[in-house]
Amino acid sequence: MRSTVPVTSRRRILCVFPAYTPSFGTFSHAYPLMGGVKAFMPPQGLLVIAAYMPETWECRFIDENIRRAAPADFAWADAVFVSGMHIQEGQIHDIRARAHAAGRIAVLGGPSVSGAPEKYPDFDCLHMGEIGDATDRLIARLDRDTARPAAQEVYETAERLALSDFPAPAYEAVPLKRYLIGSLQFSSGCPYRCEFCDIPQLYGRQPRLKSPEQMCAELDAIVSQPGHPAVVYFVDDNFIGNRKATREMLPHLVAWQKRNDYPLQFACEATLNMAKQPEILELMRQANFMTVFVGIETPEAEALKGIDKTHNAAVPMYEAIETLNSYGLEVTSGIILGLDSDTDRSEQNLIDFIDRSAIPVLTINLLQALPKTPLWDRLEREGRLVHDAALESNVLFKRPHDSVVASWRRAIGHAYAPEKIFERFKHQCDTTYTHRIVTPTKGKLTFTNLRRGLILGFNIITRVGLFSDYRRPFWQAAGYALRRGQIEAVFNMGFVAHHLIRFTREALRGEHNASFYAAKAAETEAARRRSWWANARRRLVPEREAA
Repeated sequence: MRSTVPVTSRRRILCVFPAYTPSFGTFSHAYPLMGGVKAFMPPQGLLVIAAYMPETWECRFIDENIRRAAPADFAWADAVFVSGMHIQEGQIHDIRARAHAAGRIAVLGGPSVSGAPEKYPDFDCLHMGEIGDATDRLIARLDRDTARPAAQEVYETAERLALSDFPAPAYEAVPLKRYLIGSLQFSSGCPYRCEFCDIPQLYGRQPRLKSPEQMCAELDAIVSQPGHPAVVYFVDDNFIGNRKATREMLPHLVAWQKRNDYPLQFACEATLNMAKQPEILELMRQANFMTVFVGIETPEAEALKGIDKTHNAAVPMYEAIETLNSYGLEVTSGIILGLDSDTDRSEQNLIDFIDRSAIPVLTINLLQALPKTPLWDRLEREGRLVHDAALESNVLFKRPHDSVVASWRRAIGHAYAPEKIFERFKHQCDTTYTHRIVTPTKGKLTFTNLRRGLILGFNIITRVGLFSDYRRPFWQAAGYALRRGQIEAVFNMGFVAHHLIRFTREALRGEHNASFYAAKAAETEAARRRSWWANARRRLVPEREAA
């Protein structure tokens, strides 16, 4: 549904989503392999806001991960809407500055300002919280007047719009073919209270739900756009936050896939205790879920108590991973170093876990305290929050900072040594990929998929298989998969490993922050100082430059 606020003015709203700082999880180094892909995933929140605007208002949507908003875009607008996360803070301020330079009112909403409004004193209007009564008040204000206010105005949601009343995101406003994966939301919120997580404070502990009919309608909108991504990610904070609702929704998803000859693959994020839900796991397998991100955080069971994540130990960790694999679900994992419980053994325990679990993709972060989390509150009481741009985190660790960073460097160096990551992919060929359902060829035999496959195959063969210095372990793993008839696995391991190896090498050179919740300007500044030719060479011959 759209806003029911009666409006008398016609307004033009420019929605601008800020660029991301490169990270392990956005797979930016894989984009050149894909042919036309420019960004990771469509931004659900701002697309929903765009769809909620009054019908007589015109919206223009720009994702700066795809193209930068031009002066003409700001000149066109009556108001500029921005949304983003903490990692995008610098880019958020940059958009505000350009809006103000054009004389336009700048409005900021989303998770970063909802968690830390004090970061954004120069925005004209702050929208704090989810879509709801604050959104309607903001619309009424802009209907009356779009002049910049003398002082900042704050609109905080007291009554949230039910997820069942959410409009479908304005997918038509963005070129889906430019994204690596699509995005879809079924629920919001998470029942757990992990110490470092801000989700319960921002979105609540009682998951709110869309109807299965809403979700299927959104899927129809995605696949109706030519060139849509082949994979759609459920951006739910915890896919099994409400197990009963998830169990009841999944048959609708299976039926949608069957009606449409399985045009999509799915991925999601959930807690590791989903291994105790065989009925849900089987339905996910039938719906063609391929990947699940789980925040394992640490393989040390005792350490889980200190971060309020004992639900990770509901099933023995390795057993849980094997269970998920047995339903065709490849696990990706979040890992945190710098916990108060870390010891001199923690680094080796993590390395042992990486090898034994055979999880191909692990985002290994240093602990970062986010506003509106129990961790932030505790560290503030203990005087252990630090704000030093020269450091890799805002946490004063129990162990020496340099020792923690050194452990992180050795851990990612081990995890993404080419021989190691391809060996873990080989393991997946036997334990995971063989358990996936065989989907109808008809749903995949589209012009877009054929073109995408040819481009990706050519680039993997040339950039990874011929010109990279990790071509030998790639071909060993590719041959292993091909002998098992797993052609799709070759594509997957090629582009995923290509990104992870290159990004790791950059991180080990100091170009990326050791916590992906905090931006680091080193690579941006280095790129600015490099000549045009040097930057072009890094794009054209990336493997040599990354070595």
